[in-house]
Parts: sequence; structure tokens; C-alpha cells
Amino acid sequence: MNQKIFVLFALSLSLVSCMQSHELPEEITLAGAGVVTKDTLYLGKTTYMEYCFACHGVNGDGKGVASKGLIPPPRDFTQGIYKFGWVMAGDLPTDDDFKRIIRKGLHGTAMLKWDIGDKRLNAVIQYLKTFAPKVWKGSDKKVGKWVDIGADPYTIARKSHAIAKGAEVYHSVAMCQTCHRAYGTKAELSRWNQKYNGEPLTEFDQDMYKLKTQESEFGVNTLPPDFTWHEVRSADTVSEIALRVAAGVSGTAMPAWKDTIEDNEIWAVSYYIRSLMDLKHTPGRASLMRKLEN
Repeated sequence: MNQKIFVLFALSLSLVSCMQSHELPEEITLAGAGVVTKDTLYLGKTTYMEYCFACHGVNGDGKGVASKGLIPPPRDFTQGIYKFGWVMAGDLPTDDDFKRIIRKGLHGTAMLKWDIGDKRLNAVIQYLKTFAPKVWKGSDKKVGKWVDIGADPYTIARKSHAIAKGAEVYHSVAMCQTCHRAYGTKAELSRWNQKYNGEPLTEFDQDMYKLKTQESEFGVNTLPPDFTWHEVRSADTVSEIALRVAAGVSGTAMPAWKDTIEDNEIWAVSYYIRSLMDLKHTPGRASLMRKLEN
């Protein structure tokens, strides 16, 4: 029996090898890394085949055997689009972005936390890039710079003020409910609009309390989170949320808000979003939902 298992295992490895048409160059110049040797790429490939291919596929196209039925689907690395860098949406993420995502995982997805050593982590990052050579290959390709939103202007001492201001900015400046949903009553929305836009609201979007499905560049539609219920993929803390708001989410309808609204407004919205996230599974959420329904 053990011999049969070994034979089946060997055959499965052989099948994977045959499926894998992704050849390794002797060396390659990749954005964010410079010249990468074949030894590094080989280590990256073996690491990828150990940890990643089941979901992301042997060719990096997101069509691994474990991908069927996964929502959201695994990333297709051949597209060269990456959602959660702390660079402006549309820019290439840094190696540190890859490290953060791989080691921390993505909430609400099948992307787990992976505790692998630095050498293998660096190698697999470079290997991932080779699935999209038109995006990464060449000395002319550059990664983005991490967004700079400065220090937290509120801190815990002014948390309540930040949350209150964030509610106003969310609904009357950034108009986040256009894609997400509103969390203020009609009276609150009207009052906030009067403060920021000079007139009360008299007409309201009938879908303002609903999430709106958005198109993406990944070939699938996305659903923005209800912050009181869904997990935020790549952020836990106020500072992480602020970076995500500032940078946006590449390939989706979520734009980079850096330089569109003020940095202090980004921080305020982030405090507000974190306060909404804290309502999950609490009586406070049920109370808010009842208030909005009425």
C-alpha cells in the first residue's frame, strides 16, 4: 500500500511538472529587486509549488485545483495587478508590500498567513513577478512609493472628535456611500451636507443603505464591504485603514484618496471606519440598523 501511495505521489508530481510551462531564465531584471538569479527563482518556484500553486495555479493564473468555489477567487498573477499595496492605486507594489500580505494574509479570503523564512519569502516574491514579465521585467520598470499621510493628527486623546468628523467626511465629502452604504439617518445626512456643501439634502438615493456591486479589472465584480459586518481585507488598525484609504485598491472602483481629500480627513474617515468595524456582533450594530430602518 505504501508503495502504491508513493507511485501515485510521484505521478502527481510528474503531472504538475508537465503542466508547468513556466521556464526559468538564467537571470532576470525585475522591478523592486534588480538582477535576480536562476538559483533564487528556483527557490521561489519550489516555495510556490509547496505553498501557493493549489489555489493560484501552476501557471500563476489563479486556476489552481483548490480555486473552484473560492470567493473571492485567488489572484491571477499573470495580470500584473495587485490590490493591496501601500502605493498609489495603479502603481506596482514594493517587495515589502508582498511580504506584508504573505505574512499577514487577507481577512475574509482563503489567503492565509504564511510563516516562511526571509530567504524563501524573498525568492517566492521574485518568482511571482515572472508570471507577468511585461509588467515587471526590465530596468525601466519601477515600483511605486509608499503613500505618506503624515502622523496621526488625532491620536487616542481626540478619538471621539475624529470619529464624528469622519462620519461627516464619509457621507458629505468623499461620498463613500456611493459604493459602500450610508450609516447616517436622513436628518444627519442633510445636516452634514448643509455644513460641508452649503445646503440641506432634500432628495436621497433610494439605494444609499445598500452595497453596490462594482466592476473590476480582474474579470469579476466586487462588493464593497459593509464595515459593520464584513472583514476589511488588508487593514486592522486605524493607521492601516488610513493607508488603504489613501492608496486605494488597484484594479477596483476604490480610488486613491491621497491628494483628493486632506490627510486629516483621511485619518478622520479611518477612525470612523474602525468605529463601524467595532460594532460587529454587538448590540450597538443592531441599534444602528434599527435606527436606519426607521
